[in-house]
Amino acid sequence: MTATMRPVHVIGGGLAGSEAAWQLARRSVPVVLHEMRPERGTDAHKTDGLAELVCSNSFRSDDSTSNAVGVLHAEMRRLGSLIMSCADRHQLPAGGALAVDRDGFSQAVTAALEASPLIEIARGEVAGLPPEDWDSVIVATGPLTSPALAEAVRARTDETALAFFDAIAPIVHFDSINMDIAWFQSRYDKPGPGGTGADYINCPMDKAQYEAFVAALIASDTVPFREFEAATPYFDGCLPIEVMASRGPETLRYGPMKPVGLTNPRSPDVKSHAIVQLRQDNALGTLFNIVGFQTKARHAEQVRIFRMIPGLENAEFARLGGLHRNTYLNSPKLLDGTLRLKAEPRLRFAGQITGCEGYVESASMGLLAGLFAAAERRGEALTPPPSTTAHGALLGHITGGHIETVEAGPRSFQPMNINFGLFPPLDAVPTRDAEGNRLRGNSKTVAKKQEMARRALRDMDAYATNIAGVPHEAAA
Repeated sequence: MTATMRPVHVIGGGLAGSEAAWQLARRSVPVVLHEMRPERGTDAHKTDGLAELVCSNSFRSDDSTSNAVGVLHAEMRRLGSLIMSCADRHQLPAGGALAVDRDGFSQAVTAALEASPLIEIARGEVAGLPPEDWDSVIVATGPLTSPALAEAVRARTDETALAFFDAIAPIVHFDSINMDIAWFQSRYDKPGPGGTGADYINCPMDKAQYEAFVAALIASDTVPFREFEAATPYFDGCLPIEVMASRGPETLRYGPMKPVGLTNPRSPDVKSHAIVQLRQDNALGTLFNIVGFQTKARHAEQVRIFRMIPGLENAEFARLGGLHRNTYLNSPKLLDGTLRLKAEPRLRFAGQITGCEGYVESASMGLLAGLFAAAERRGEALTPPPSTTAHGALLGHITGGHIETVEAGPRSFQPMNINFGLFPPLDAVPTRDAEGNRLRGNSKTVAKKQEMARRALRDMDAYATNIAGVPHEAAA
């Protein structure tokens, strides 16, 4: 079959593109992997190696028993991931995290792809949409997609591929919000399309709490811009909350924390000085984002300061806030369930451009894109992984797990790291430990995560076994 099979073109030699190319070749599908470096560099990359790590050298937690990132690692290993194999072989001491020697890791990925007889590495930029005779393409160009290609995609979809400082609000696990303090209500009880009039979670503040919160924001330690972000302007209307706070003590009370149109049912005669609102962030209702709280504060600062908000004193964060340069698609609107562009199905997208954050998240979407494209090329059927797996949960977020409202607009979809808030809830949440003792507080949360991890890996084992033609030996 391979001798007469047309190649799949993969654009971008980062983590996602490298993984996609590897998965295609493992299934006897020829690949042309296009990487514009060194012919054209970027502001972030320093070498011409494939899968270069441009920021941290950490793949984060490798704990597959109770951490969603570790579960994703384990699933990728089960699917024969090149990225995970090379990471494992170039691991550095980092406690429970998987950190790698960045040069050794990139060199290993590059060597494996160069050694494959089915992979041709073509150095040079693909400017604009690929030629029409490329009938199967995976675009894995990352958050630094070249302007020519980003503009071509925007023109083809009539959608904006973002390329500015994108505002990311912190996201909180619903079950960590203290609903003895907070309450559900929409401003002025307006239901809106698909709403009930009680669509937001509201956290009240008195004057002293508000003033202490504003002071903490102004004094917070923030992350400096990276060199390649410095010349990119803020997105209009999405200033960091600490910048808004610095413009005057009342700014937030007349902005994202305005208390009007809301009544605390526990003390209806007492007007709140300020109110923080959280909006449902996923279809499952397990995640809520803090409205208007994009920030450049460091992560530890965010946890400390946002737990000053009444009702969020024990908040667990699925994602912390940020404001950074990014280029990504409105994927739930533009992509189908196998990452194909609805407007032009010969094009698939993978990696950070689809709206996932993180090294392994990007690589995992490259892995799935490679699986989907290989099955399509071979004339085989391949269903997406179950939503109970880390791969399925992340794919579901990218292709349809967001909430879209009139207020938030079609851009309510935002990039996300893998976290248990993206997984479907358990049919039964553990209430007792192995000795029969009742679980309470943090032990109950840990037990729930452990059960979600077990379910994910069990379902991924079944999925991997059922994929036709998937060899289960080590990837490289």
